[in-house]
Amino acid sequence: MDIAKARGGPAWRRPRNLWIVAAALALSALAWLLSGLDRAAPSAAARDLWIDAARHGEMLREIRAVGTLVPRNTRWITARATATVQDVMVEPGARVEADTPILRLANPELEANLRRAEAALAGAEADVLATRTSLRSQLLDQRSQLAQVEAEWRIAEVRAQANERAHAAGVISAIELRQSQITDVQNRERSDIERQRVDTFRENMAAQLQAAQARRDEAASLLAIARQQVEALDVKAGIGGILQQVEAEAGQQVEMGAMLARVARPDDLIGRLQVSEVLAKDLALDLPATVDTRNGVAEARVSRIDPAVVDGSVVVDVSFVGGLPAGARPDLSVEGRIRLGRLEDVVSLARPPLAVPGSASSLFVLDADGRTARRVRVRYGAASSDRIEVVEGLGPGDRAILSDTSQWDDYDVLRLR
Repeated sequence: MDIAKARGGPAWRRPRNLWIVAAALALSALAWLLSGLDRAAPSAAARDLWIDAARHGEMLREIRAVGTLVPRNTRWITARATATVQDVMVEPGARVEADTPILRLANPELEANLRRAEAALAGAEADVLATRTSLRSQLLDQRSQLAQVEAEWRIAEVRAQANERAHAAGVISAIELRQSQITDVQNRERSDIERQRVDTFRENMAAQLQAAQARRDEAASLLAIARQQVEALDVKAGIGGILQQVEAEAGQQVEMGAMLARVARPDDLIGRLQVSEVLAKDLALDLPATVDTRNGVAEARVSRIDPAVVDGSVVVDVSFVGGLPAGARPDLSVEGRIRLGRLEDVVSLARPPLAVPGSASSLFVLDADGRTARRVRVRYGAASSDRIEVVEGLGPGDRAILSDTSQWDDYDVLRLR
């Protein structure tokens, strides 16, 4: 018969289970060691890092910005009618005067309109002359009729007076006297009517002449417009300066309003700088500035601040106080510095790339031996283009890593070699 064997002890004391437990403990220890290695402080070469020391004292606040020299007065010449470019008279870079022809355009329709407008004006002037002659003739007829009626009235008046004396002497009867008196009154009324008719005709004459002259003036205005359009086919500079651009070429069809050329005055330039929007909030008109043209430095003042932000920058114009260095010309690349002021008795640091005025961030600050850097919370104050005020976190002489350390965001200690 089968005999049941008693168990030799707890299951965890069996050799197989002991091996399993030991292996699990070994894996746990290995994982802990590996995790400890992962958290070990990383290292970096000091020569590859940007390190600067905090300073105490005066900090010059200025904004550095790049830009170009641009003319203060620029004239864009546009096409005043649809036309075809026949010839380019002047190439870019040449000096031009106000009446220098730059392009010659052609439009047969405009030339035909000019001829029609000239004929219309000639017809309108002839109509004014004919109307004036005709009305003068009619006025003379009216005045002649008035003179005849007035003469008949005067004769009737004299006859009536003579009949009154004859009637008083008993020569003629009362009936004849009365007839002469009636004739006198009738002729006087006819004279008044003819005089009113002449006055009315004078007013009508003025109105008809005014209407004819208005038609002539309209024709003259249309002729002036047509002549201007034809004259505009010879595109001129408009101002004296340098021809900078020509946007058309021979044989090209251009529409009304199309940009044809640009002329600028090279002797009146301003600096147009691109200022970062982060620093633009501290700008104000009339701030002093300097502009480096690579051939010299010129003094200037802020004359315009663009209210819009484009691609993270604000356009700032500076006008020069004195003359420009030799070699200054439009579109020349320059570097400008706008002085905002000075801060006294502050701790400042070379400005890290992502440091924003009034914000806070963390920097790796070197220990005294220079072999280890530890993460420190830093709060910033006012900023300049190359320096920034440190309100909290650093003291004079503290050295900090200003390079991009985002790859070590998970570490608080950095070792230098």
